[in-house]
Amino acid sequence: MTQPRVRVTAQLRELRFDAGSRALDLVATVGRRPTAVIERLGDTGRLDAWAGGVGLPLLPGAATAAALADAQRLREAVFRVVTDVMADAPVDPAAAATVEGYALLATEPPRLDLAADGRLASGPRLRTSAELLSTVARDAIDLVTDPARRTHLRACDSPVCRMLFLDPPGGRPRRWCSMRRCGNSSKAAAFRDRAASTVDS
Repeated sequence: MTQPRVRVTAQLRELRFDAGSRALDLVATVGRRPTAVIERLGDTGRLDAWAGGVGLPLLPGAATAAALADAQRLREAVFRVVTDVMADAPVDPAAAATVEGYALLATEPPRLDLAADGRLASGPRLRTSAELLSTVARDAIDLVTDPARRTHLRACDSPVCRMLFLDPPGGRPRRWCSMRRCGNSSKAAAFRDRAASTVDS
């Protein structure tokens, strides 16, 4: 059975920064993954914007085509590892090795960036692409190895979304990645289905 065509709106192409972790925000740069894949990280400008959006802005010129390809490769490996863990299935060894490899790219400890007068420099520290990818890969490893975080991994209940997110502890468990995006749409669809069944009966 063929999948219905999805009209790719500006909202569907928006970068998402609400998944609860940098690693999952990277995974969310692909939208509608189970039905009609929407690439949200399609060029170096988008990579630069995404890095800034997760609080890891890149040095000028660091968002190269090679860095973009690496980010997309890491994204798919993180997706595979996280979904394997969520399914309580054996983790794909190639995906695990990819994530571990990127985690090792930057091993320097965090630095204090000082201005010429010796005070802390204002604004976030700019990073190389290796530092960006290493930070995200390490977050992915922590996400699946920390029991407290791992037990809060969720997939959006919307069958056309299924975005992975980290549900914060406390409060009622979330069903959707976003009430505004998928929650309201799902509730409206359920209401229409109930109304249609009432008419048919």
